[in-house]
Amino acid sequence: MQLIGMLDSPYVRRVAISLQLLGLRFGHQSVSVFSTFAQFQKINPVVKAPSLVCDDGTVLMDSTLIIDYAEALAAQASPRKSLMPAGISERQQALRVIGLALAACEKSVQIIYERNLRPAEKLHQPWVSRVTGQLLAAYDALEAEIQQRPLEAGSINQAGVTAAVAWHFTQMMIPEVVNMERCPALSRFTEKAEQLPAFSAAPHGASTYAGEA
Repeated sequence: MQLIGMLDSPYVRRVAISLQLLGLRFGHQSVSVFSTFAQFQKINPVVKAPSLVCDDGTVLMDSTLIIDYAEALAAQASPRKSLMPAGISERQQALRVIGLALAACEKSVQIIYERNLRPAEKLHQPWVSRVTGQLLAAYDALEAEIQQRPLEAGSINQAGVTAAVAWHFTQMMIPEVVNMERCPALSRFTEKAEQLPAFSAAPHGASTYAGEA
């Protein structure tokens, strides 16, 4: 399998970390949807990161859908191998955390695009204010969930992966919008998660996944 996209995307990084934790071998091509658009287009005409080129050549898109496929692959090798809890109440909680973290990712990306891609004279402040409010609400709710039910880096699951990747991304890109003091439990958990081998092998940025293909 080949993972396509840059690790400065929280969605690409989420997949890279998840594939490792599921014990799946993959290669990584650090291709940008911006600076190397034409190259990405040859791999996937939709030019959506992350993309996953499966062993049979099929191209999958969207981090959640790619991870769903990865879970199925991992289950073939070991039925107990999964990043999702089996119990319904635990799974519900995990999905709650994942949904909040993905919402935070989405709103962070929207703010970054608004700042970096739109000309300053066309910046629509009411829209930025609305998205910022949604971002803060997502992180406030995520912090409350983690304070009530702490995540464990030592036995990290998909909820932990997604929460840590989202928070790290926001802090790397727009730390002035959501400061660390606002989410102390999330900050402490992310600091521990970033020390895990699966995270350090796929660091945020322009580098390539430092693992076996």
